[in-house]
Amino acid sequence: MIDIDSWIEHDPDEVTRQELIALKQKAEGGDADAQAEIADRFSGPLEFGTAGLRGAMGGGPFRMNRAVVRKAAAGLVEFLQDKVGRDALIVIGYDARHNSRDFALDTAAVATAAGARALIYPRYLPTPLLAWAVRYLDADAGVMVTASHNPPKDNGYKVYLGGRVVDEDGRGVQIVPPHDSEIAEKIAATPPADEIPVASTGWSLIDESVVEAYLERTRSLIPPEHSSDIKIVHTSMHGVGGETMMKVLKDAGFTNVHEVEEQAQPDPDFPTVSFPNPEEPGALDLAIEKAKKVGADLVIANDPDADRCSIAIPTSTGWRQLNGDEIGSVLGEQIAKIGAITGGTFASSVVSSRLLKEIAGRHGIAHATTLTGFKWIARAPQIIFGYEEAIGFCVDPEGVKDKDGITAGLLFAYIAAQLKTRGQTVEDQLDHLAQTHGVYLTAPVTIRVSDLSLMPATMAHLRAHSPETLAGSAVTSVSDLSEGTPDLPPTDAIILLNELGDRAVVRPSGTEPKVKCYLEVIEPVATTVQAAREAASKRMSHLQKDMSAALALPSDS
Repeated sequence: MIDIDSWIEHDPDEVTRQELIALKQKAEGGDADAQAEIADRFSGPLEFGTAGLRGAMGGGPFRMNRAVVRKAAAGLVEFLQDKVGRDALIVIGYDARHNSRDFALDTAAVATAAGARALIYPRYLPTPLLAWAVRYLDADAGVMVTASHNPPKDNGYKVYLGGRVVDEDGRGVQIVPPHDSEIAEKIAATPPADEIPVASTGWSLIDESVVEAYLERTRSLIPPEHSSDIKIVHTSMHGVGGETMMKVLKDAGFTNVHEVEEQAQPDPDFPTVSFPNPEEPGALDLAIEKAKKVGADLVIANDPDADRCSIAIPTSTGWRQLNGDEIGSVLGEQIAKIGAITGGTFASSVVSSRLLKEIAGRHGIAHATTLTGFKWIARAPQIIFGYEEAIGFCVDPEGVKDKDGITAGLLFAYIAAQLKTRGQTVEDQLDHLAQTHGVYLTAPVTIRVSDLSLMPATMAHLRAHSPETLAGSAVTSVSDLSEGTPDLPPTDAIILLNELGDRAVVRPSGTEPKVKCYLEVIEPVATTVQAAREAASKRMSHLQKDMSAALALPSDS
């Protein structure tokens, strides 16, 4: 356990320092909650990994605070200077969460004091604008201060590499091994936070022309002359994407756009949602309520840092939120029409639907299956489109080599408008894809364990006792990805396939005490799409029950 007195002594932030002093006094007075809180906050350093840093804000080494950020910035800058020299260029962005601007300024101050060149956005902006700046400005690294769709108490520190540090496939993409561990080693070797030099001036602001270049690039993704006769409802989920998304839609000719007023302005407390993630049940209730009221054709929802995009559509039975695989297939079919001419590669994660591979093949486009996360998806050579089931979509990798909810939202609006000119809907397009390729139905099973130590036990149990049948069909293969494959590096995951082609991919969560199972049923359309969907749904229910049983640990575990 890290020494609390030493940490307090060297904490450069008076707010968190006083917070820790008060907490220590309570603990010494016998307060059990305070004692447990200190034990957690000082259980170790907040681990720097492929997602950078992310955690609850507060004082102590196992929290997000200015001391932790200064040490992270110092380690990152030393790593960059070892790679490319003292003049390493780092670009910095931030969202509207509590402390985000302070963390971004601390990063700029540490980098400048170390002799590196630091450029920082002058205001909060979506994460895709930072990913864009890394490539557009040919920076050696980028830092985005955001916790994306995490709860209000959290913040994070997302790192991209570019310029002279990585090759073209990785330029402007989030870090992967071994860079994460190399940076972590540098962070571990930094001095106490108050001994790290910080500059008071010397960094520069990123010029507004960089934002304008992103907007211009985004506008170019759809034809200048197109139908825009649809009514759209947009929500930014109290995040920073509203202004950018509304401008992009307006500039592209979509003028009949209605914001969800209660969620339009950035608010780090996210007052109207229990969890600021568009995928969470109830998160789009206000947007769908607004869509019904105004008679909208489409709902576009961004998560708080606008790197992800969710869609809801009106159907014959009411409004329905699409899942990430459905959005990915619709976007993929559109981009495939261009890819069939230009060539390139589609990429999707191993836990996403296999339908994208079928769409790519039908249009003569290569497809790559990657590990989960855009740090892997965006690295696919010659990528022209990539997505993951967790509503992340990369529709313009030349511009933003990461998931981008702004460009994805615009392209989906364009698709919906073109369908409407033909008297069709997004629902019709999904039916068309099913008629062409079969029904690809996906659904999750999540096993929550009482503590993180039970996650390896659950995976070990499945490896030792994998089911012989799934959904009434014999299991034909069990692939353990821990040793890697010719196509994938090693990862803690297992893939099960049955004779009908149904699939279960099981992996432990990297952030929560959960084991996640991603299921997919494929049902050919023999008569009607509706009949095939009903058959797939029935088999999916069976598959969910079977995998829930397969992941249950014996009672004595």
